[in-house]
Amino acid sequence: MSSSASASPQWQWENATAGAVAGFATVAAMHPLDVVRTRFQVNDGRISNLPTYKNTANAIFTIARLEGLRGLYAGFSPAVIGSTVSWGLYFFFYGRAKQRYSKNGDEKLSPGLHLASAAEAGALVSLCTNPIWLVKTRLQLQTPLHQTRPYSGFYDALRTIMREEGFASLYKGLGPSLFLQVSHGAIQFTAYEELRKVIVDLKSKQGTSNSGSSDTVLNSLDYAALGASSKVAAILLSYPFQVIRSRLQQRPSSEGIPRYMDSWHVIRETARFEGVRGFYRGITPNLLKNVPAASITFIVYENVLKFLKLAKRKE
Repeated sequence: MSSSASASPQWQWENATAGAVAGFATVAAMHPLDVVRTRFQVNDGRISNLPTYKNTANAIFTIARLEGLRGLYAGFSPAVIGSTVSWGLYFFFYGRAKQRYSKNGDEKLSPGLHLASAAEAGALVSLCTNPIWLVKTRLQLQTPLHQTRPYSGFYDALRTIMREEGFASLYKGLGPSLFLQVSHGAIQFTAYEELRKVIVDLKSKQGTSNSGSSDTVLNSLDYAALGASSKVAAILLSYPFQVIRSRLQQRPSSEGIPRYMDSWHVIRETARFEGVRGFYRGITPNLLKNVPAASITFIVYENVLKFLKLAKRKE
């Protein structure tokens, strides 16, 4: 027990590295669906500078035809930076929180402490990365219909936003983002951890291994199923926060007037003109993007972590 406790802090950088690699792989594979989702989320049917799409497939073909590959990969740089940093920080903070709550591995964590660990990690990540996600949203919403000068890229967007709107504008949508990160991450990781325990126990009883270690019992298919199922639960319960955040992060009009003033304004207007359906706009491309993405992320994360641990032991 003492050797395990002394060794556990050494795994924190491996957690961060595995999370960062997993985040990059996920973004590279799924970014066009992220663009489509963002455009659906902010399109309330009353905005003239956004194109209207019939469905996810129509959106992808229309963007490809009118804007090319550049349109499908709008906001790719901040998406890569944000996802890589977010996943790296998330797994790092999550690992540290679990270590602290378990008293350096001496105690087994309850579902409530898994939830607290995930919520804590989500809040810290939100505070660190909100400006990156704001820039990504702005770049993804740039279309040929926009009347304002387009941002030329990530750094131009940052400079322009700070010059025209001030530093505080980089944290637009932080409120729903905090709720989103805390609730989404907490639900996803708690579901993942609890389902993993169930599968490990079942496989350990059926097989010859009595160790109960996920490193030896679970394979990539198991990690894919765990990632996908935990992601679906998290999306269905936390998706309205994504819509609220995206609508708040839109670029102001050429006169500098924002579309929505605050989260409560978004909620009132969306409920009034669109009903409950408005809070779930874009959920189809979101599920298509995030369910396989979660599988990819957890497969890469668990296997990279396993490889790094193996390399560390050989030293």
